[in-house]
Amino acid sequence: MPFSLLRRRRATAGASSDNSSTDHSLRWVVWLVVLLVVLALHWIAGRWVDRSGNASNPEPAEHVPVQVELLTPKPVVQAPVPVAPPRPAPKPKPKPVPQPTHAITTAQTEQAAQAAQVAKAAQAAQAAQAEQAAQAAAAQAAAAQAAAKAASDAAASQAAAAATGDKFSVPPSGELRYDTRINGVMNQIGNIHWLNDGQHYEMVVSIPLPFVGPYVYSSKGHIDGFGIAPEQYSEQRGRRAADITVFDRTTKQLVYTRTPNNQPLADGAQDRFSVVMQLSTLVRGSPDTYKPGVVRQFSVADNDSNEIWPIETVGDENVQTADGNIQARHFTRLPRREGDHRRLDIWLAPALGWLPVRILQTEPNGMQIEMLWRGKLQAPSTTPGQSGAGTPDASENAAPVAPESDKP
Repeated sequence: MPFSLLRRRRATAGASSDNSSTDHSLRWVVWLVVLLVVLALHWIAGRWVDRSGNASNPEPAEHVPVQVELLTPKPVVQAPVPVAPPRPAPKPKPKPVPQPTHAITTAQTEQAAQAAQVAKAAQAAQAAQAEQAAQAAAAQAAAAQAAAKAASDAAASQAAAAATGDKFSVPPSGELRYDTRINGVMNQIGNIHWLNDGQHYEMVVSIPLPFVGPYVYSSKGHIDGFGIAPEQYSEQRGRRAADITVFDRTTKQLVYTRTPNNQPLADGAQDRFSVVMQLSTLVRGSPDTYKPGVVRQFSVADNDSNEIWPIETVGDENVQTADGNIQARHFTRLPRREGDHRRLDIWLAPALGWLPVRILQTEPNGMQIEMLWRGKLQAPSTTPGQSGAGTPDASENAAPVAPESDKP
């Protein structure tokens, strides 16, 4: 082999060795850059989570219902104020009869005797009238006592009936704010306008959604023996026209604008959003009634149908909010029918006047929509003569978010 060819091969081998070392160093540089980029992205994500105040709560565990007691709506009967018996009329006092003067002559004597007889007759007549008046007063007193006893018996019977009814206390007025999250990702802040003047209520839930527009749900009505009694419910999703449900309590019918099919209206019926405040109203009135395992049935109307919602008390749990942990009582809606995989979980906090502190809706596809307590704004002003406190007949401070489909 020629010597020049051997030298050329050695030179070629040395060049390939240098290229290999250069490629190796370049790979290390590339990996180092990738590692720095990953660390920077993790740091940015952590800062974003801290800024948004993301309070993570554990997903509700799969709950096996164990029914302890089934509650159905019962009206509260208010006992009337007992009527005091009227006082007996005082007996009339007989008028004094003037005494005749001593007679001096015979004629005067006869006149005096006649006057004395007339006076005696008048006195006897007055005495008879006084006796009749006393007998009438005694009869009136006896009748008043009988009426008072009947009223007392009726009040006792009504009080016994009220003891078996539902005790409730409607939450006072307030402007409520909730953080909204979809699958744990922070969305915009949602507001709940709640007004209660003791006789009527109004509830407006507004949830802004990017690129779609706000979802607005409205419920208004009065307060009766069952608690909150809706008269009209409407829901508007983005730019769509609002669907309205009318609770016609005169004909006991549910009237829909979305469908011509009317349905019977049950006592204590609610709509999809007032049911949350109705649950708060009932728990405020008798918190000890709702122990773990107690199931409460609600007749709930949507924009085109009506069905029974069984809501069970799960127990007391801690809810983590942006302001810290809050103790709350967990309620969950049981499956409404076979194959119902949509869930609704509600947490009511006694420290907030049994207002909802967290609401979580789980769709059949696994998507979760959450509302988490953020605080209260200034309470709305009330008109003269109205009170911001709970209902006058209280026995003692929301709403599911927009679902993916039309129904929860």
